[in-house]
Amino acid sequence: MTTLTPHETAMPSPQRVIPAPNRDRSVPVPQSDEVGWQQLVDAVRESGQYRTRAEAESVTRIVLSALGGHVVGDERVDLARSLPEEAARVVASQIPATRELTAAEFVDSVAARIEGSTPATARWDVSSVLSVLPSLVGDALITRILAQLPPGYALLFGRAELTPAE
Repeated sequence: MTTLTPHETAMPSPQRVIPAPNRDRSVPVPQSDEVGWQQLVDAVRESGQYRTRAEAESVTRIVLSALGGHVVGDERVDLARSLPEEAARVVASQIPATRELTAAEFVDSVAARIEGSTPATARWDVSSVLSVLPSLVGDALITRILAQLPPGYALLFGRAELTPAE
């Protein structure tokens, strides 16, 4: 047993502190390119309840290529930087669109790229892909992307779109 006299002080022993995991969804977690692409496709597969990984991968490529034509400037660059390399190539390889599409027109443009698709199934496909992006690229970037797109896209990203009362 150790007894302390009034002139002695106990030195606390150093403790190792393990930091808590980063739960801030606005900051993307870097991953290897192959693992990141697989995780993106798996997240889309789960979100969209696709039967096969190949189906989820096809839908992911089609939706990201459509999005790549409509996101421009710094947001497009930052989106490509935040995505796994394969997804970044899909986004960055698109020629910028010559005119803005409403959210409904965007969904229709995706429907035209998917054989046998209807506007309803294309909306499902678009939402299945875009709703997984915030956890991958961060909420702040999604907010910036939505600011440059016409109204109506927020729902496709899995967000409520509030409009001011008139």
